[in-house]
Amino acid sequence: MAAVDLVAEFPQPAGAARWAEVMARFAARLGAQGRRVVLVTSGGTKVPLEARPVRFLDNFSSGRRGASSAEAFLAAGYGVLFLYRARSAFPFAHRFPPQTWLSVLRPSSQAPSGLLSLEAEEKALPGFAAALRSYQEAEAAGTFLAIEFTTLADYLHLLQAAAQALNPLGSSAMFYLAAAVSDFYVPASEMPEHKIQSSGGPLQITMKMVPKMLSPLVKDWAPKAFIISFKLETDPSIIIDRARNALEVYRHQVVVANILDSRRSSVVIITKDSETKLLLSEEEVEKGIEIEEKIVDDLQSRHTAFIHDKN
Repeated sequence: MAAVDLVAEFPQPAGAARWAEVMARFAARLGAQGRRVVLVTSGGTKVPLEARPVRFLDNFSSGRRGASSAEAFLAAGYGVLFLYRARSAFPFAHRFPPQTWLSVLRPSSQAPSGLLSLEAEEKALPGFAAALRSYQEAEAAGTFLAIEFTTLADYLHLLQAAAQALNPLGSSAMFYLAAAVSDFYVPASEMPEHKIQSSGGPLQITMKMVPKMLSPLVKDWAPKAFIISFKLETDPSIIIDRARNALEVYRHQVVVANILDSRRSSVVIITKDSETKLLLSEEEVEKGIEIEEKIVDDLQSRHTAFIHDKN
């Protein structure tokens, strides 16, 4: 899908040009340092049904996989461009929802005037201090950039801008496309301007298929990058064939295949000529190890081989 078609079908969101510049500077700076950079997309998109929207079709995703993966990529030394759905899981913070720390943090009476000091028993927030340090270290090093999207149009324009920012990095760029992207949308030209009224009776909507962005990403936007897509199914009997079909159609490097019921503990890494199953043992689960750590470790090795092959 050409850029002109993207603009015609999905109006550019406010602020997209500014974020494109921010992403380009981020990628250029880290590229000059010789650092690999990964775009991690996370969370779900939503599609408005009206021009002045009240109703939406929403692809739900907690964003947990993307957030945990971003942490693992940072730990592996990557620069991380985190493109995520507003209010979905955020790296280092998603394990500590407000209802957790609101009940255990206490203002300290010993804080100097003008400063806020909070106290908590360490066992009440296990891992909180380490997560806070890791996030602040990434911020200080300038290796982490987070950008929000909400709608499908936001996501598509920001994805294209991110690809254009990372393209100069060549094979050192990775795309880890974990977002749950809408398959259907209502073209702007066909939307009613105002709220759809329930008094009109049962609602019937005809939606168009969303063009697959993998094709222009692989062929035009970042043709030298290492690209990973995800395939989620509920039927184990079709998952491998569906993943291999995606590799055949889009010609990218890796599909991470997972089944809905077991996605937290088991995935299959599929390439043109291999299948690698990654599993968490019961002992690993008890230790708090996440499957994303294994996914990122595997992909980092494959990315290294990919870079060596290209060079």
